[in-house]
Amino acid sequence: MKNIIALPIKRAISLQISYAICLCALLTTLMSCDDGNLQVQQSYDFQLETMPMPKSIALGETIEIRCKLIVAGDYEDTTYTIRYFQPDGKGSLRLGRAGIAFLPNDRYPLPDRGFRLYYTSESTDQQVVDVYIENNFGQVEQYSFSFNNEDVE
Repeated sequence: MKNIIALPIKRAISLQISYAICLCALLTTLMSCDDGNLQVQQSYDFQLETMPMPKSIALGETIEIRCKLIVAGDYEDTTYTIRYFQPDGKGSLRLGRAGIAFLPNDRYPLPDRGFRLYYTSESTDQQVVDVYIENNFGQVEQYSFSFNNEDVE
C-alpha cells in the first residue's frame, strides 16, 4: 500500500518542480530584456562621389561638378545639407544650372542624393573650394576641389 500512495506524491512533487523550473526560466528571460526600447540605426556613413572634372579654369568659365552621395544605409528621415567655403581664389557656387549662388558657410538643403554643382571662376588665382555635406544627425564630411588658373590667350 505504501508504494501505491507514494507514486502519486512523487508525480505531484515532480510536477511542482517542473513548474518551478519553467517559471524561473520565464522570469529570467523577461528580466534579461531591456526596457523595450529598440535601437534603430538612423545615421549612416556617407561619402561624396564626383565625376572627373577639369583641373584648370579660366576667368569667367563655369564648370559642372556631377555629384552623388553614396550612403552605407537608408533611413527615410535622413536629410542632407550643403555649404561651402572658399579659402583660395574667388568664384561662385550654385546647386543646379539655374540655382541661386550659394553664400559662403550658409546651409542649403540637398533635395536628392544625385546633384550637380556649378562653379564659376571670378579670379585668375588658384582656386580652392571646400564643400561640406552634413546630415540631420550632425555627421559632416568635407570635400575640397582645387582649380589652377588657365590663361586665355
